[in-house]
Amino acid sequence: MDTTKQFTITREFDAPREAVWRAWTDPAIAAQWWHPHEVVTKEGSTRIDLREGGSYAYTMVIPDGTEYPTGGEYLEVREPERLRFTWADPGDEQREAPVITIDLAELADDRCEMTFHLLGIDDDRPSDHGVFDGWNEAFEELDDVLVRA
Repeated sequence: MDTTKQFTITREFDAPREAVWRAWTDPAIAAQWWHPHEVVTKEGSTRIDLREGGSYAYTMVIPDGTEYPTGGEYLEVREPERLRFTWADPGDEQREAPVITIDLAELADDRCEMTFHLLGIDDDRPSDHGVFDGWNEAFEELDDVLVRA
């Protein structure tokens, strides 16, 4: 894997670390935010086998109806502070899957800092709706889910 291709996003959430952990690991909650704005997660497509060597999968559906299956394998599971997993289209065997690491830190006043690191894809912020923007929008969706909870 090309280790020069990577980026990090750090966000704070007005929710306890355990709630942010659940949002990453409970399929019913993850289905509500594992997508950018204007995209939905296909009903019933989100599954999570939360263990090292376990897998997860979901399907995003864009407004024109095109479906994008996504999934990967859990490489590290340390509740409630760290998840590390591969992230790719399960049908794309042409390239090595990028690796995502999520670190969750407790902050004062029941807040949580999340550090999201993606290894294997460049920071593509200059483009319109690239991977960086897509994850940022997903984290805005996550923020809304946490506020509603």
